[in-house]
Amino acid sequence: MFLSFGAFAANTQYLMRVDGLACPYCAYGIEKKLSAIDGVQAIDVDLNTGIVQVDVADGVVLEETAMQQLFRDAGFTFRSMKISNPEQAKNQE
Repeated sequence: MFLSFGAFAANTQYLMRVDGLACPYCAYGIEKKLSAIDGVQAIDVDLNTGIVQVDVADGVVLEETAMQQLFRDAGFTFRSMKISNPEQAKNQE
């Protein structure tokens, strides 16, 4: 498990703000849809804040328009998406 944690360190992380996530079943449905995307390595849904964190493999890009459609099709309101690469942030310090 520690080896795979290290593998995430340089990868891209997407933080998406979504309205309508109210229960664990909602989170499970979103996790299932996102995990079907090639290169998605980890998903964390925070029901309290409406933040969906998605870690993807190096080189994988999640397009904002595709994420808007994915959440809309699942019955949720997509608000915003931020992208961060922890390795890039580290290099800028």
